[in-house]
This record gives sequence, structure tokens and C-alpha cells, in this order.
Amino acid sequence: MAEVKQVRQKQEADPLDRARDFWARYGRTVIIASVAIIVIGGGYLGWKYLIKEPKEQKAADALWKAQDYFEKDSVKQALSGDRQFPGFEKIASQYDGTKAGNLADFYAGVLALKSGDNNKAVSHLKDFSTDSKQVQARAYKLLGDAYANLGKNSDALSSYKKAAREFEADRQGTAEYLYVAAYFADRVMNDKKQAIDLYKELVAKHGDSQFRDEAIKYLAQAGVYDSAE
Repeated sequence: MAEVKQVRQKQEADPLDRARDFWARYGRTVIIASVAIIVIGGGYLGWKYLIKEPKEQKAADALWKAQDYFEKDSVKQALSGDRQFPGFEKIASQYDGTKAGNLADFYAGVLALKSGDNNKAVSHLKDFSTDSKQVQARAYKLLGDAYANLGKNSDALSSYKKAAREFEADRQGTAEYLYVAAYFADRVMNDKKQAIDLYKELVAKHGDSQFRDEAIKYLAQAGVYDSAE
């Protein structure tokens, strides 16, 4: 019985001894890791509630007047602002990383393209991204226009093709962008092979669009008839 009691006492003591041994060896590491988790978690919450969300709100508040100028077609004021309100350029720079700052990049790109500042248009439109595929497709199309105006033809064609394939559920938009890409490949880049491929894609996917007849006409002139059926 005494031996059994000793064995039982040893079994009960072993887990405690192991725990003590573990803590002696790794206690410092555990404490450091725990503190790090608390600091990181607290830091994230502080960043979110004290920095990110207030910054988002300030950016949204700044955006409304620039949008008002945009709707009134006041290009200079919308882009550069006035004495009281910032324009899209400043909002995009000052509130980079916010939703409103991202949207300001799109507006600034559109207006820069309209005013003939193609380098600035490229810069803003490249920085813009959105989950709205229809808007993103439009941004790619405008980016292609800016590249084309700068003579950067390969970049322009690549952007046009991105526009055409970003949101194929928008059949009208996709057909338009495919046509622009095909026309640009043919008339500007003199890339007949790529033009034929793009026109064939247009006819195959969007044979009911207003661009169908022009695509079929081009393909016929190029001796391609199988996609025009």
C-alpha cells in the first residue's frame, strides 16, 4: 500500500513538476508573446478608431465640394480646389489609403485626361482600384486613352483589353472596349493579327452589339469569314 501511495503521489506531482519546469524554461517567452499580442491588438484598435475612421470621415467630408464642382463641369476647381475646399488632387494625396482618397484618384484622372494632362491622368488612374467591375473597366478604358495620347501604344492596348475583359456582364461596355482595342491594334499599331483576334472575339461574344457590322466588315476585308456567320 505504501508503494502504491508513493506511486500515486509521484503521478500527481509529475504534471505540477512539468508545469513548473516548463514555466521556468519558457515563462519569459510566453510573457513576451502575450504582451506582444495585447500590444498589437491594442495598436490595431487604436489605429482603427483613432486614426483610420476619423481620416475616412475627413476625406469624405472633403470630397463633396470637389464632386459638386465636377458635376458643374468646373474642371479647374474640381481638380485643384479653391481657397476654402481642396480639389481631387489634394484629396487623393492627403487622404491616400482611404475610400474617398481612392475615389478622388478616379475623378482626378478623368479631369486630367479631359484637360490634356495625360501623365497626370495615368498617375491617378493607375492608383485607382475598385470592387465595382463596371467602374474599374471604365477606368482601364480611360487609362488606355491617356497612354494612347502619350504614344505608349503597348500600354494603351493592354489597358483597352483589360477594360474589355473586366466586366463581361456589361455587354455594351465590353463590346465597345473590344472594338476600341481592335481598332487601335489595326489603325495605330498596325498589328493585323491582334486586330483580327479582337474583332473575332467581339463577333463571337457580342454579335448582337452595334459594333458587329464594323467587325465583320474588317474581318471580311482581311479574308476571315468563319467568325462572321
